[in-house]
Amino acid sequence: MCPKTVEGVIQDLFGIIDLSDDLQQRKEKFVKSIRVVINGALGRMGREITSAVVHDPKLKLVGAVEKEVLQRSLPLSDASYIVPLSDDIDSLLDKCAPDVLVDFTNAEVCLAAARAAAKRHVNLVIGTTGITEEGLAEIAEACRGNKIGAIVAPNFSLGAALMMRLSQIAARFFDCAEILEMHHDRKVDAPSGTSIATAKVMLQAHGKPFTYPELGKEVVKGTRGGQIGGIAIHSQRLPGFMAGQEVIFSEMGETLKLRHEAINRECYMPGVLLAIKEVVKRKGVVYGLESLLDLE
Repeated sequence: MCPKTVEGVIQDLFGIIDLSDDLQQRKEKFVKSIRVVINGALGRMGREITSAVVHDPKLKLVGAVEKEVLQRSLPLSDASYIVPLSDDIDSLLDKCAPDVLVDFTNAEVCLAAARAAAKRHVNLVIGTTGITEEGLAEIAEACRGNKIGAIVAPNFSLGAALMMRLSQIAARFFDCAEILEMHHDRKVDAPSGTSIATAKVMLQAHGKPFTYPELGKEVVKGTRGGQIGGIAIHSQRLPGFMAGQEVIFSEMGETLKLRHEAINRECYMPGVLLAIKEVVKRKGVVYGLESLLDLE
């Protein structure tokens, strides 16, 4: 009869157990949480991200920034600790020493926050739209100079990422295309960052400008919207919308429509949490959520 192993003896004493699973669970308890600061924490997206981060066991919310604060801690009913809230991002970053700064504010505020974070070697997750090419280049340079990572995406929805990828595929086969993007009436920029990014990947796949029908007369100025590389982009702003986009491809005798609608802001949270966990592993700038997904 073969002698029993140590694991066999333990199983006889305590019943059949899976030691590998038990050890893995114990190991996970001691894995260092990713420390997160949220800029714009009291905004619509900021509140949603705050809740998502607090409920993720691999993350720890260590600070929050807002342009005007009436109290010095974030009001959280579901957190077992106090989260500092400040209107001074420099002092908060020094105090909290985060691994990642998440920013969903506006272009001007975001760039200032990115500068403050980068010089402290804090990684960046940016969902702010309206940032110019010069601003994006500045963020990229800050990442290189400080050896940090940044994930910049106009949209953190999985559905939106898939829509962009499918639009990129379809762009190879059609010469005419238009984009209709829909957002709530409080969105400050137009067209949306998602529509611009979609147009750019479509142009890259198409290899040349799309065919843009010329009008003999535009009775109401701006009716045809703006355009990027022959792709007309139309922006709707209405209180009944949250966010959505439709990409329309056309050839003689047929159209193809790809449509995505965000019903609420929860749809962005899996992408934001994924970006926070991925950015600490990277150096330099990654553009778009689709870059983190296996969409090939």
